[in-house]
Amino acid sequence: MIEEILKHNREFVSSEAYKAFETSKYPDKKIAIVTCMDTRLVELLPAALGIKNGDVKMIKNAGGTITNPFDSTMRSLLVAVYELGVNEIMVIGHTGCGVQGMDAEEMLDLMRARGVDEEHISLMRHCGIDLNGWLHGFTDTADAVNETVDLIKNHPLMAKDVNVCGYIMDSTTGELTALQN
Repeated sequence: MIEEILKHNREFVSSEAYKAFETSKYPDKKIAIVTCMDTRLVELLPAALGIKNGDVKMIKNAGGTITNPFDSTMRSLLVAVYELGVNEIMVIGHTGCGVQGMDAEEMLDLMRARGVDEEHISLMRHCGIDLNGWLHGFTDTADAVNETVDLIKNHPLMAKDVNVCGYIMDSTTGELTALQN
């Protein structure tokens, strides 16, 4: 599959199809969106929000949440605000998220089944890594989005004039429901 993607890439570049996507690194709408990496949102989310290349900074991860105030998502938001002119942040969860109900012990069992040695798992724990905390999911999407909004708003390094709001997107229709943050 990777070879097919690389072949397409070579054709894309040689035909200069990239020209339709040229833009600057600064988001035209001055918005950053934190959302899930779910495959259903790849095209649905931009289409449902009417955004195109160059409009926003899009940060995706499993669950579209921030689990640690010093993780790469929070770092990316700080860069977006201070270096790239973002002044609004949307946190968008979605219905039917795979991280909802995810169990850390089940994931560790899947790791073991795929060849991760128990010694490596033990070493991580011995070094102070809380694997169960790190790999856990959430039970309620709205609560998870609200927790992330709260973390961003109250982060000690976040500018207080940045507007941060949370939403749930319907994974089928693209309808957004605003949460009370």
